[in-house]
Amino acid sequence: MQVILLERVAKLGQMGEVVDVKPGYARNYLLPQGKALSASKANVEAFEGRKSQLEAQNLETKKEAEAMSAKLDGQQFIVIRSASDAGALYGSVTTRDAADAATAEGFTVDRKQVVLTAPIKYLGVHDVEVVLHPEVSATIELNVARSPEEAELQASGKSIQELAAEEEAEAEFEIAELFDDIGAAASEDDDLAEAVEAPAEDDAASGDQEETTGN
Repeated sequence: MQVILLERVAKLGQMGEVVDVKPGYARNYLLPQGKALSASKANVEAFEGRKSQLEAQNLETKKEAEAMSAKLDGQQFIVIRSASDAGALYGSVTTRDAADAATAEGFTVDRKQVVLTAPIKYLGVHDVEVVLHPEVSATIELNVARSPEEAELQASGKSIQELAAEEEAEAEFEIAELFDDIGAAASEDDDLAEAVEAPAEDDAASGDQEETTGN
């Protein structure tokens, strides 16, 4: 099926180009989204009559998108989720979650603008593309963590594996300190017992010596 593009479509063509696409792709996406028209003679002539207007509109929306991209690109948004100790989420983070996180911070982002090749299913900091205009996009970071404190640590560059290793090392250190304290206490008890036994032995030795002298 041939369509005439009303805007740039990635991997397909630029505004005004007549391209061949699968009928299903045209009916389910290009036509209802207003990205193209069927390339009938009437539609091609209508496009030529509106081309200057469409190009002006595209330029204006592109400028707005570029201004938005300058503010949005590189921003990091926190998404709190439950997860296992290994970092696997109980569920997933979707395009809607990404859009909601950005919107909560004052950016107007629709979930249809968010591009995820697959749902996010693990803790960590993930790069996500946001398409603001057919020719303009921004990359944001989703910091998926179990708590704000964990998100802060991840933002500093530590992975969930590193955090788990640090927690394990800290626990082992505390256990080692506990055993050291127990050992030190036991040693003190032994020293005290020896100190108590020593005078008793001295007294016994003195008694034996007195008996020998008396005889």
